[in-house]
Amino acid sequence: MTSVKTPADEAEARAIQDELRHHVVLDEFGPPPGRGLVTGVDVAYDDTRDLVAAAAVVLDAATLEVVEEATAVGHVSFPYVPGLLAFRELPTVLAALDALTAGPGLVVCDGYGLAHPRGFGLACHLGVVTGLPSIGVAKNPFTFTHEEPGSRRGDASALLAADGTEVGRALRTQDATKPVFVSVGHKVSLDNACAHVLALSPRFRIPETTRRADSLCRRALREAS
Repeated sequence: MTSVKTPADEAEARAIQDELRHHVVLDEFGPPPGRGLVTGVDVAYDDTRDLVAAAAVVLDAATLEVVEEATAVGHVSFPYVPGLLAFRELPTVLAALDALTAGPGLVVCDGYGLAHPRGFGLACHLGVVTGLPSIGVAKNPFTFTHEEPGSRRGDASALLAADGTEVGRALRTQDATKPVFVSVGHKVSLDNACAHVLALSPRFRIPETTRRADSLCRRALREAS
């Protein structure tokens, strides 16, 4: 079973990020869109019970039909600190991934990869510790800026850090809807990540991987005793 160390405090968490950041692979194109398997992961919290539920939903990339799904529920093991959310979410996400019998293929995280204040969001962290290709798809641009992309599906604009570095893209997945924000996690190029997100979003703004994982983790949380 893949595991991740729970840091004792914020300083240790930042040190772990600094160490692992150097292992992110950025020079691989990644699996081709529309082929093989792709897995969405997401989490839901119950603060009153101090619980976190994670879901992993494997889809056939060609048909978007569900191949397999798994959930895991655990206690939150790290406090809420902006920029360090992976340490709250990753242990349970990894437990859900480990419960799968199918190889997950590309993993799509509901969150950030390189588009992160420390350049190491959940998609990067998950990719490095598992070795899996991964991308982040977020609903807002966090602390980064972008020009409004064109209004048609597939239009995109650069998501920029303060120094002008492109850390992701604002991508329009449906005509005249708000964009989503795509960033590389591990072993995938940004062009390929955006192509995957479009292939996974034939009808809705949010990719099917995230939509299905979101529904499943919320159900797992409700059913947790």
